[in-house]
Amino acid sequence: MKKKSSFSYAKYGYLFSIPFVVVYLIFSLYPIINTAILSFTDAKGLGNMTWHFLEGDIFKNYRTILGNATFRTSLKNTVFIWIINFIPQLSLALLLTAWFTSKRNELRGKGFFKVVFYMPNIITAASIAVLYKALFAYPVGPINDLLQSLGLIKEAFYFSNKALPSQLIIAFIQFWMWYGYTMIILTSAVLGISPELFEAAELDGASGTQIFFKITLPNIKTILLYTVITSMIGGLNMYDIPKLYNNGLPNNATLTTSVFIQNQAFQGSYLWARASAASMIMFVLIAICSLGVFAIFRDKDEAAAAKAKRRLKKAQKEAS
Repeated sequence: MKKKSSFSYAKYGYLFSIPFVVVYLIFSLYPIINTAILSFTDAKGLGNMTWHFLEGDIFKNYRTILGNATFRTSLKNTVFIWIINFIPQLSLALLLTAWFTSKRNELRGKGFFKVVFYMPNIITAASIAVLYKALFAYPVGPINDLLQSLGLIKEAFYFSNKALPSQLIIAFIQFWMWYGYTMIILTSAVLGISPELFEAAELDGASGTQIFFKITLPNIKTILLYTVITSMIGGLNMYDIPKLYNNGLPNNATLTTSVFIQNQAFQGSYLWARASAASMIMFVLIAICSLGVFAIFRDKDEAAAAKAKRRLKKAQKEAS
């Protein structure tokens, strides 16, 4: 009997992945490695640099950055702005997801509303920053005019000159830009759940709230993990809106770590080494936070079962 010739398509998969690998190596991996290397030098611009380990003080830049009050302030600002925009962002996205995917409350024009909610995400950050700067302008601006006409304030309020209002505006912009994107991701996840689960729950008399918390949320846990991780990475690297809206003002209240790093690297003395050290600190911090989120979202029952399986294998191995 003649043997059938086998033909493998695996090589085509490798060929198709080459462009991604090349782009990743050039624009992601190399910059990370180069940044890590620069953080152990005294590099300033394109001039000559000296390795700190030759001077016996390899972590000099890291100590300098961690001891820098401005960097600590920028880190606090970044975390605060991210938290106060992400919590309402995720909450509203979940609410809209439940609304759009509900079988009991059929809504006309769902596609239209999804497009409207998603639209802020496709507008460039520069345009949005200019828009909100104009909206909250002082002494004459649409928001001030509206508040005065409603009798809520007597005189024009200088939003951009106050710390907390400036932070809240930036947080609101971030929320407004990204809640639609989060909603689309979560809606796609819910639509991927088997309809039989919802039908069975309805036959058993489960309420909409029970279905959402007992069926929907557990089945989209992986997508929720993805949403939290990507939002955290984006939030802790927040740059464009804080930079373009208020550029750290007033008194570093809107200064984020990414803006701080950019200022260190490309303004004044061009302290590339210190900027690289700050970047690596943020890299490690994001990695630690990501591992923490993975630990929180892990399936405890599955983890316990895997642990018990390892113990059983170990015991069988010792017994043999």
